[in-house]
Amino acid sequence: MTEITRRGFLKGTGMAAGAMAFTSLSPMSVAASNERGKGVLTAGRMGPMLCEVKDGKLISTTNAVPQTVFNSLQTTGPDQVHTKARIKCPMVRKGFLANPSAPEGVRGGDEFVRVSWEEAYKLLHEQHMRIRANNTPDAIFAGSYGWRSSGVLHKAQTLLQRYMGMAGGYSGHMGDYSTGAAQVIMPHVVGSIEVYEQQTTYPMVLEHSDVVVLWGLNPMNTLKIAWSSTDCSGLEFFHQLKKSGKTVIAIDPMRSETIEFFGDNAQWIAPHPMTDVAMLMGIAHTLVKQGKHDKAFIEKYTTGYDVFEAYLMGKEDGVEKSAEWASKICGVPAKQLELLADIFSKNRTMLMAGWGIQRQQFGEQRHWMIVTLAAMLGQIGLPGGGFGFSYHYSNGGNPSRDAGVLPAMSASLGAVAGSDERGWSATGKVMNSFPVARIVEALENPGQVYKHNGHERVFPDIKMIWWAGGGNFTHHQDTNRLIKAWQKPELVVISEIYWTAAAKHADIVLPITTSFERNDLTMTGDYSNQHLVPMKQVIEPQGEARNDFDVFADMAELLAPGGREVYTEGKTEMEWLYQFYKAAQQGGRAQRIAMPNFSKFWEDNQLIEMKWNEKNAQFVRYADFRENPIMNPLGTPSGKIEIFSKTIEGYQLEDCPPHPTWMEPTEYTGNAKQDELQLMTAHAAHRLHSQFNYAKIREEYAIADREPISIHPEDAKARGIKTGDLVRAYNGRGQVLVGALVTDGIKQGSVCIHEGGWPDLDKKTGICKNGGCNVLTLDIPTSRLANGCAANSALVRIEKYEGPVLELTAFTPPKNA
Repeated sequence: MTEITRRGFLKGTGMAAGAMAFTSLSPMSVAASNERGKGVLTAGRMGPMLCEVKDGKLISTTNAVPQTVFNSLQTTGPDQVHTKARIKCPMVRKGFLANPSAPEGVRGGDEFVRVSWEEAYKLLHEQHMRIRANNTPDAIFAGSYGWRSSGVLHKAQTLLQRYMGMAGGYSGHMGDYSTGAAQVIMPHVVGSIEVYEQQTTYPMVLEHSDVVVLWGLNPMNTLKIAWSSTDCSGLEFFHQLKKSGKTVIAIDPMRSETIEFFGDNAQWIAPHPMTDVAMLMGIAHTLVKQGKHDKAFIEKYTTGYDVFEAYLMGKEDGVEKSAEWASKICGVPAKQLELLADIFSKNRTMLMAGWGIQRQQFGEQRHWMIVTLAAMLGQIGLPGGGFGFSYHYSNGGNPSRDAGVLPAMSASLGAVAGSDERGWSATGKVMNSFPVARIVEALENPGQVYKHNGHERVFPDIKMIWWAGGGNFTHHQDTNRLIKAWQKPELVVISEIYWTAAAKHADIVLPITTSFERNDLTMTGDYSNQHLVPMKQVIEPQGEARNDFDVFADMAELLAPGGREVYTEGKTEMEWLYQFYKAAQQGGRAQRIAMPNFSKFWEDNQLIEMKWNEKNAQFVRYADFRENPIMNPLGTPSGKIEIFSKTIEGYQLEDCPPHPTWMEPTEYTGNAKQDELQLMTAHAAHRLHSQFNYAKIREEYAIADREPISIHPEDAKARGIKTGDLVRAYNGRGQVLVGALVTDGIKQGSVCIHEGGWPDLDKKTGICKNGGCNVLTLDIPTSRLANGCAANSALVRIEKYEGPVLELTAFTPPKNA
């Protein structure tokens, strides 16, 4: 960890003039894309790609737009298509096939039997209708969650819900695992969801910010992908930020890939995990104590600050949240916290914060406190100042283009479905929904009343689950608890490409195509809409894989004659794409953007780059609010930033007070028992969550053929562990086998296992042979305000593994598959 000095902090603040060359990011040109290599143009979450096929096999994928920073994920295409982990044909669990209405065996411990598509359809339809006839529609859970295809047509969850709407309704989910706490608390604080909003643009940061704070984010990892398809601009922005000479401060318990990327161009501060609120309060207390907080801004643009300050200064509970107090909790010297307060207040400071800090118990408090600190600095709404919660996601900050934007497939049926006599539903018909991270709680407690965002809700009694396009066995916490709860439904269907742990715990498994095996369209840049890209079918479907679109159209026909026509609205795959493109073309025409007709666009094998908008490039978040808060109020009850929320006060929640508050987590360094270490579950550099865990790129990071665990040298020495050793990490929830990486790039007292490793539980010992971190994590809500995911809340013990050799089978198909 870097020792912070005033001189070190200020080394870049006098270089604004030298940084002026980076006042704007030129839009990336695609003119050279055809010269960069030959191949079929498509796109994935990792951006537009050129695909090379030889003898019917995909042999390479490379980036299709210029880039400075290499993106390792763009090379994974061949492994996505050609891998032993692929599901080749429809399969049914043996004990379920023998007696579907009263199955034998256990999910996850039974053999599978190969069946034809027609047999799978018939079995699935009959059992679906049986369950639906005996229960209310909310007994069918179709809220499958996870990452998605980049395309606007082949969106697995949407296509599933479209079918379930036709069938009579279903239960869905609310929120997501990524930002469950922040997206609920932020509307109370600033009147918008905030975590998925456009940021003050890159050009504005490069021109006006003196100090950029990277608080708990690792953009050099997370900007390799986007929700739709990355426009590849975010990595370039951080490359330019590194060159600019500006002061960059990284606050993270780990020396992340981003901190390594910046090297000597950034200062690294490593607090204890889960102590961000205390650290922020130590800085805020210093501002007040030294009279450096912006009283005029607070008075004009916020409400409730006086109550918070009383708490901060100890008038509410008798405990001053001073730098000395914070230091004892977060492990950062008090003088460094005081220096941060000085630097932030004297310079134009942009607080860029990640989402991992709110995926913790009481996660709502983290982002609330960051907004509060930014308000105290008084720079919200100024160019290059304030805060931003999406700079590490989907290139938030890349200016929005003037664009012809593609629409997308809807879960609701179109005009064709309006006939009453046929009984088709014209809407999605979500009968019930619950916070996505509470699925195990819902399975365990059917009919139970629970609180969510000030309302009382009821968990449905789930009898059937159909999961499409997601990997819940890797992204949900406390895997052993999940496996037990997963036995409760009468039917579990998994539509999948690979033999994931979820597929291995299903009754019916349907093989689905990859995005390389079908046609689609996508935009790049969730905020910028920088490119429109043809996603051409590169290769024939492998094995018996079928598109989700075709699977659900076939299933819709079984609902009643004519169901396929209703589901597809009478259009083929290419006809849907033509309709989507035509709508984008019309929108582009309104903005004077030339777009060729669809047939020429498709044949040309080129993406379309949308038009740079100089006004959009000067966007500053909250600038309108700052200029005139009366005419441009926020969406909060007061129209201002709510540092104290009367609404939340009315909810009377013990785990979410009405102003930012430090609350000691159930499991963290501060209350760890002897030999316990804080577990962090950060994003991996060479995969997207669980995607590509099976791929050859795994060789870049695996240790002893397992997921790595980062351990501080002092913690490793105390346990006789060296780099390369097999390590058993364990607690009361489970145990995992991991490979030791001893490094000073992690806070002492902490370990890190990257999230996304496929669970691979040994039947004899119960140990996860692949190091799936969620075997160890605590499955609790962030609070009863948001019920978000708290994946970074866990203590573990570790020891050198001396047990029997355990074969890794995470990526091996079941017997007979």
